[in-house]
Parts: sequence; C-alpha cells; structure tokens
Amino acid sequence: MKIFIAGGTGFVGGHVVRELLGRGHRLRLLVHRRGAACEEVEQVEGDVSRPESFEQGIEGCGAVVNLVGIIREFPARGVTFERLHVQATANLLAAAEKAGIRRYVQMSALGTRPNAVSRYHRTKFRAEELVRNSGLEWTILRPSLIFGPQDAFTTMLARQLRLAPALPVIGSGLYRLQPIHAADVARCFALALEMPATIGRCYELCGSDRLTYVDVLDAIAAAMCRPAPLKPRLPLGAMKLIVQVMQAIPQFPITMDQLQMLLEENICDCSWKQTFGFEPIGFREGIGEYIIARTAAP
Repeated sequence: MKIFIAGGTGFVGGHVVRELLGRGHRLRLLVHRRGAACEEVEQVEGDVSRPESFEQGIEGCGAVVNLVGIIREFPARGVTFERLHVQATANLLAAAEKAGIRRYVQMSALGTRPNAVSRYHRTKFRAEELVRNSGLEWTILRPSLIFGPQDAFTTMLARQLRLAPALPVIGSGLYRLQPIHAADVARCFALALEMPATIGRCYELCGSDRLTYVDVLDAIAAAMCRPAPLKPRLPLGAMKLIVQVMQAIPQFPITMDQLQMLLEENICDCSWKQTFGFEPIGFREGIGEYIIARTAAP
C-alpha cells in the first residue's frame, strides 16, 4: 500500500517510516524541503497548515498517517497547538476526503481529554473529535511518554547526569510514568493500518514498566553504569511560580503544560496488547541499547 505520512521526518516518524518500509509499504512523506530518499519513499514539499501545498501530493495513496505534533509552542514562529494539532488535522482530513482516501490513522497522546488542564491535551482532543466525526475509516493511537534513540527526554536527563551527579526533582518525584519505546509505537501504527479490526477504535499505548519519576532517573543512571544520582527536591509551589514566569524563554527547559502533564501521571492498563499481540520493550532494556553511545556524542 502507498501511505501518505505527515510528520514522518521527526523522532517518531523515523521509526514509523522504517517499520512500514520493512513491511513492504511504499511511502510518500510531506516535507518542508526535499532531501535524500530511497526508492520506496517519495517526498512532497509542502506545509501541513497550507492544504493547497500538498493536496495533489496526497492523491493516489491508500492511507494517511498523521504524526504531526508539538510539545511546546513558539507563537512568534507560528508554532502553536491550535495550528499544528487542530488545523493540521482538519487539513489532512479534508485532503484525504477530497482524494477519495478512506483509511486514516492519527497520533494523539495519553491523557487527552476535553477537560484537561493542559492546552496540549485539550487541542489533541479537539483534533481527535475532528477525526471521529470525519466519516473516514479512522484509528487513533495515544502513546504515553515515548523513548528511544534520538529521543528528547531520556537523552536530556542522561546528558545532565554526565555533567553532575545530581538530577533535580520537582515535588515528590513519585508521580508515575509508563514509557513506551518508539519502535513499539511504530509497530502499532503499522499493525493498525493492516488490521481492519482497529477501524473506529482509539488505543492508549503504554509500556509494561510502571515507574515513578525517581525510578526513571535511577534507571538512566544504571544504564550509564553510574550510581543513583542525588535528587535535590524543588518545592512544587515555588517551581510553579518560576515556570509561569520563565516558560516564555525558549531556552527554559519546561513549560506549565509540561509540568502539569508530568504531575498528573502518564499510565494506562496496557489493554492495547490484546489487540496488537506483542510485548513492548522494557524501559531499562530499551535505554540500555542506546543511551551510553548517544550521550557520549559531542
């Protein structure tokens, strides 16, 4: 099948592209600028916020996969949740319908709901509603925190640990996460496209390891063959005030949305395994395969 992918050049997108190619699919990627590509991958220059730039490029495909998403806004550059979660989804759905494409798979996020505190989750939910009401043969996947080679989260923490034997913790650090490997997310996307039973369904994707944030820090240190780091606690109330003021600075490492999502936990019941039929890569095993080499790079 020929599949049109928006967001295929990012972290998750790279894994999805490799998985789909390995299964014999042909791909057409929406890109801002053409680059090197293999025979099985075509590139369409365009912008997901401008449907006229890719409407012709989507024609002739059998399915659309939307991986577009951001975790942080930069309004001065036009990088907003409204534009890249909601409007991008609306544009892709309209283009798919215009081209007669019925199959559509959307990447959302665990914790997405209409009454969420974070605008990230609220805009993700509005995008989901557009998909559900589209009339297409849709599947929605909601991954938890995604880790793997070239991720932002574990690599950032490992690099901090290389600089000093301490990793600050906001609040108690007992809020729980169930990270899932990017390769497992990609496998679910491929299987969803191949399994008619997933049409009209929404799946929450989590790994099998339910860890506190403190556990995550210790696991990263162990993968680097280092002792558990010192974990100075940063008072939650004070940090909320600081983040509120500092989040407008692009170099500041966290926003209020990100802090809220961390505190409200990121876990699920793993019922997705009943449909997709495989065991996810364990967190400690997964980071052990890449974290040392990755963080040692200049």
